[in-house]
Amino acid sequence: MPTASTYTYDVLVIGAGGAGLRAAIEAANSGVSVGLICKSLLGKAHTVMAEGGMAAAMANNDDRDNWKVHFADTMRGGQYVNNWRMAEIHAKEAPDRVRELEGWGAVFDRTPDGRINQRNFGGHRYPRLAHVGDRTGLELIRTLQDHTTYLGVTVYMEHTVIELLLDGGRAAGAVAYDRERGRFHIFAARAVILATGGAGRAFKITSNSWEGTGDGHALAYRAGAELMDMEFIQFHPTGMVWPPSVRGILVTEGVRGEGGVLRNREGRRFMFDDIPDNYKPQTASDAEEGWRYTQGDKSARRPPELLTRDHVARCINREVKAGRGSPHGGVFLDIAWIKEKLPNSGEHIKRKLPSMYHQFKELADLDITKEPMEVGPTTHYIMGGIRVDADSQMSTVPGLFAAGECASGINGANRLGGNSLSDLIVFGKRAGEYASQYARANGQARVDEGAADRAIAQSLAPFDRGAEGENPYNIQQDLQDAMQRLVGIVRNEAEMREALGRIRDFNERAGRLGAEGHREYHSGWHTAIDVRNLLSVSEAITLSAIERKESRGGHFREDYPQKAAEFGTFNIVVKQAGDGSMQVSRVPIPPMPDHLKQAVEEQKS
Repeated sequence: MPTASTYTYDVLVIGAGGAGLRAAIEAANSGVSVGLICKSLLGKAHTVMAEGGMAAAMANNDDRDNWKVHFADTMRGGQYVNNWRMAEIHAKEAPDRVRELEGWGAVFDRTPDGRINQRNFGGHRYPRLAHVGDRTGLELIRTLQDHTTYLGVTVYMEHTVIELLLDGGRAAGAVAYDRERGRFHIFAARAVILATGGAGRAFKITSNSWEGTGDGHALAYRAGAELMDMEFIQFHPTGMVWPPSVRGILVTEGVRGEGGVLRNREGRRFMFDDIPDNYKPQTASDAEEGWRYTQGDKSARRPPELLTRDHVARCINREVKAGRGSPHGGVFLDIAWIKEKLPNSGEHIKRKLPSMYHQFKELADLDITKEPMEVGPTTHYIMGGIRVDADSQMSTVPGLFAAGECASGINGANRLGGNSLSDLIVFGKRAGEYASQYARANGQARVDEGAADRAIAQSLAPFDRGAEGENPYNIQQDLQDAMQRLVGIVRNEAEMREALGRIRDFNERAGRLGAEGHREYHSGWHTAIDVRNLLSVSEAITLSAIERKESRGGHFREDYPQKAAEFGTFNIVVKQAGDGSMQVSRVPIPPMPDHLKQAVEEQKS
């Protein structure tokens, strides 16, 4: 058995995106020792792909906005199966977290009178997204990374965690290896925070980078934590579709917030064809009103392109299936048309959407100031994740906390654009705060060296099989194809049952994975580790989707196309049973307090 170095911290943070960095900052500020592990290089987290902005009811561009409106928008977007306490905390605390970032050096776009500028985004009643052009996630990471370094937090870059360690049911640390040399390390900790992001790599077409393999979800599940809302996958409506090498790369919702419109191959603006009843009072009646909204006219209502992402994605899917799509299987997103409205529109677009201009120019040889983009749905975000306490972010495993995309609750059935970045900083802070409190109140946990040895041995098993074992890339590709085809935007019972059978076959094949050579720089071995996590997450998504026999938010079933009131009263939870199987249950949603009910009712008109 290879020797493993051991490191000891009060709080161990796994993941260095926005949530992990903010958690590490809060824990370090409280005076405890903090270790931070990231799978990639520091500053390369998937948070940088969140471009459009962070949602916070600061009322800088519309004084009618406040936390109650933001709360109501979030609950309605989530189809009311959100954890309402998390949605309340988020709406109330997001403005302070944004101002805090500004104090740490974040350079936001400004209004003419010098305040932080805010833009329109899908599902938000008022302009609410604080932004830095269309590079907001990059600015968030830059600011938090600088502050983390300033506080002296120890960072372990390019490390992959293979298992969490427990002491009598309590979190006690983790086993990891460095991706450069393949050396193993044991991290002992009084409290552990998971901030590992999403699981988009379970699907063939995704905006997620290579790290998004559901590591935190799977680690927590194997440690005994509960996963909730796993059926709710957000297929962002606008990903690149051409050329094939860039298929799935995100096209920010900010394009539509700045006046971009969606058209089919006939040139028709199809989003006006299908506006849900509960959004009709707040949706523009014609193109002219929609344009005025994007330009800040407070008397105008938002264009249908800024409806929630689940709805827009399904409308695009409908156009493509009906044969009205673009040449490469998407639709057209047109921001160039604003030349009819604005002088110097080309310079305006480049200033407002610099990354999008560069992205299409470099990757697709297309000038978005002159031509429409081809876009289509891409797997973007998982609303489900580790079930946590709303206030403390602690999971059902004592001492194990989670924040960001790998945690569940705030988004319910569908996340509003822009809520992700403010979610990271609001609940990253809380996770760091309460994990430090837990660490100070509890002694050092005992590291189970036998469990660590078993985890290391299991991770090395592919080398024992060598070239005779299964190719990990083949299993990953087959899994992605199956999930995209059978558990994608539109689902039904028969296809999901087929997916379950295929996942079980993949699990058998995963038991025969092989890897040749040395552990140094071994991407095939890294993929073998990822496949194990992807299989657990895919099974959780599929079982939960089978259990929810209705359509709600990001979960659409053609065999149950309507929302069912009964399914709005509980969340679906999965947990590992004693025999190792995945157990599915329904957990009732607690009644919402009267003051929050009132906030929701006030915004329905």
